[in-house]
Amino acid sequence: MTTTTAPVRPVDPVDAVLPLPKLTILGVQHVLAFYAGAVIVPLVISQGLGLSTQDTIHLINADLFTCGIASIIQSAGLGRRIGVRLPLLQGVTFTAVSPIIAIGLASGGGTHGLAAVYGSIIIAGLATFFGAPYFAKLLKYFPPVVTGTLLTVMGTTLIGVAAGDVVRWGQTDPARMGPGLLYAFGTLAVIVLVQRLFKGFMATISVLIGLVIGTAVAATLGHADFSGVASAAPIGITAPFFFGWPAFSLTGAISMIIVMAITAVETTGDVFATGEIVGKRITPRHIAAALRADGLSTTLGGVLNSFPYTCFAQNVGLVRLTRVKSRWVVTAAGVIMIVLGLLPKAGAIVAAIPAPVLGGASLAMFANVAVVGIQTLGKVDMHDNRNAVIVSTSIGLAMLVTLQPTIAQAVPSWLQIIFGSGVTLGSIVAIILNLLFFHVGRRTGPDVAMAHGRPVRLDEVNAMSEDEFVAAFGGLFPVTWPVARAWEDRPFESTEELREAFQQVVLSASAEEQRALIDSYHDIAELVLTDPEEATADVRALQETGSLAVDRLDDRDRQEIAALSQAFRERHGMPWVVCLANLASRDQLVGDGWHRVASSPTRELVTAITEIGHIADARFDALVADANPIRSAWARKFEQLN
Repeated sequence: MTTTTAPVRPVDPVDAVLPLPKLTILGVQHVLAFYAGAVIVPLVISQGLGLSTQDTIHLINADLFTCGIASIIQSAGLGRRIGVRLPLLQGVTFTAVSPIIAIGLASGGGTHGLAAVYGSIIIAGLATFFGAPYFAKLLKYFPPVVTGTLLTVMGTTLIGVAAGDVVRWGQTDPARMGPGLLYAFGTLAVIVLVQRLFKGFMATISVLIGLVIGTAVAATLGHADFSGVASAAPIGITAPFFFGWPAFSLTGAISMIIVMAITAVETTGDVFATGEIVGKRITPRHIAAALRADGLSTTLGGVLNSFPYTCFAQNVGLVRLTRVKSRWVVTAAGVIMIVLGLLPKAGAIVAAIPAPVLGGASLAMFANVAVVGIQTLGKVDMHDNRNAVIVSTSIGLAMLVTLQPTIAQAVPSWLQIIFGSGVTLGSIVAIILNLLFFHVGRRTGPDVAMAHGRPVRLDEVNAMSEDEFVAAFGGLFPVTWPVARAWEDRPFESTEELREAFQQVVLSASAEEQRALIDSYHDIAELVLTDPEEATADVRALQETGSLAVDRLDDRDRQEIAALSQAFRERHGMPWVVCLANLASRDQLVGDGWHRVASSPTRELVTAITEIGHIADARFDALVADANPIRSAWARKFEQLN
């Protein structure tokens, strides 16, 4: 008699439960990577609102306690529709710091201001929870030009908060300004040094290391007061609405809803990144579940005296680093944070961190937020004037009210929260301008070229006949067939898509066509060695657009370039094509040239086509600049200042 057994179903690594000792150690590691970011937010908010030491300790404990609950909800899940069930750790979002301080100060500051803060947080959390399934439909209203602008504004405006901590000692006692600056710069130096010397996990806790070393030095020199640790209770439970019943204001709620919309974009990115790391295909259902967890955790934050929650990107990096995919590791980290949140003495130790030390660490973290914003803006097509206007106007107005906070006093009281926060004003302006330029009325598109002496927009380019298109863009190449083929790829959704069409045509051409295209270009030696006064008009025009100073070449330089050109032709049988705009020096030209002489014919064909792509890019940029003379003039003015 034979028996059959059901096949053993393999356990998904995401759902695998590790042994308790390993689970605990890995959970502690997640807490360490997260801890500095977790405690800095309530510290900065507390100092911004002028709260007492005891209130600060309570905020820290409430934050850690709620962080633990939020992380468990996200990783373990609550029911079938709340929590993405991936190794994602929840923490207070830095995005909320500036608006929270603005809301609190507009409502009188101190614990009284916290009532309005928590009312706004609760409304924003509920809006996120119930709006989670519909968020995917709203993603188009938060493209990189909006999120990048907002993150840049947040980072730059928050630097002012960090600067306030750096100089706090000097404001009360001018004699302490020097020591305060030393602590701030020393803490920042430690963070930078750890990032330089270490990689992996040590680099992820560089801020924590900076805080520990800075505080330890201050304690040794008698500049840190730990008396609150002894007086703090050994165990404490955060009571709901500890600072009083929440108050509600429309402008405050709008500010926090915008914050949650931004963090929803971040959460979406973190979910997709984590899904890729652990090998889980992400669907809209996962995104909705993650956002419901954000909304529920944020609502709990408003009830339990904490703040808005989102997924922490540094812990996503830790999952990639350790390759431990189990979501129960993050659940264990959540349990550890709940325990820490029940220990007021732990919060008292954090509250004793000297303000300049905190300022130095905050400076590094908040500046990094701005860097993320700049990286996001790097994905934006800035040749499109609409994007340039959105970024410049939003950042300009945000910095205006940040540098001149008295402007808020000149507007009606119901507008003071908006004009009292650079982040809030910048966010609203960026969202409205994006809607105005890209979603309201007829979509015209940017000016991308000159035709018949006037600039033409992208929609007009899409409507051109082949002959008109070739006339407008024929100058990108010495021959017209690449432009004619690019015309067949219409319509173009963006300037970058138009640019890519020209590149793709050249890359997809046959080897014979590519070789003929290369033969149509001038040899670089002709451009470099020909006297401009004796050159033909087309050679002179190309010389004027290059960056290499041909008048600084001596006789020996000219002889070597001529010999190199001859060797190149003998080796490859075609002109030596180089993009002049990418050349910084004669040494670069010669060094790269000899490497290309030694290359195989196949590799050189690819290199030459790449150089042709660079040349076409430079000429395309010139077309866009000619079509946007005012913006180009401003850009040149800024270049002259550098």
